[in-house]
Amino acid sequence: MPLHTHSPIRFFAVVPCAGFGSRAGTAVPKQYQPISGLPMVVHTLKAFAGVVRMAKGVLVLAPDDVDMGGVLDAHPQPLFETSRTGGATRAESVLAGLRELLKQGAQDTDWVLVHDAARCLVTPEQINALIDACQDDPVGGLLAHKLADTLKVEAKGRVAQTVDRTDKWLAQTPQMFRIGVLLNGLEQAGAAVTDEASAIEAMGLSPLLVPGNAQNFKVTYPEDFALAAAILNSRH
Repeated sequence: MPLHTHSPIRFFAVVPCAGFGSRAGTAVPKQYQPISGLPMVVHTLKAFAGVVRMAKGVLVLAPDDVDMGGVLDAHPQPLFETSRTGGATRAESVLAGLRELLKQGAQDTDWVLVHDAARCLVTPEQINALIDACQDDPVGGLLAHKLADTLKVEAKGRVAQTVDRTDKWLAQTPQMFRIGVLLNGLEQAGAAVTDEASAIEAMGLSPLLVPGNAQNFKVTYPEDFALAAAILNSRH
């Protein structure tokens, strides 16, 4: 379990940004695809910049990333430092980001919020809601959205089963845990784990579900870009 100290509570961010996003069908890594006038990842970083409690963020890039330098030149993000230590999987990139935070002075007992670069519709209000809900929790938690659709299990292209949706949630990000606990959890769970909460669950802990918003979806497929642009434009 996390150890509590008398030190001030601090909040850090890790944004893994080392993937390409092949399902998006873009010529460049999808996080750099323009949406509503800005590269997707810039919308993401600006949301965290709007949270005054954030101490620092690490943007984890692929070692051979050739795009982010130009993006940051055009759209500086003082809250975030870049680290070209991204791995082949999300878990490896998040681990690299956590280790970078510790190298820069973060403590095991500080909180970290891990967020997908491609969830560019997250808002400062949603991030603050997660912090408010989790900062006094012994485990931490994640934004999630209660499943509204009927859920089917498939076998060879046909419905094999309808699953009860009553207790089903769609995991979102940010996901917020103590740095040391999450680091240990990811090291134990291995590279195949697809989100931070899964690593925490594998340690026998139960993350808190914090209601999110349907608009906080991960831009994944070509049709998602138009929907994300429409939402961003409506906010402006």
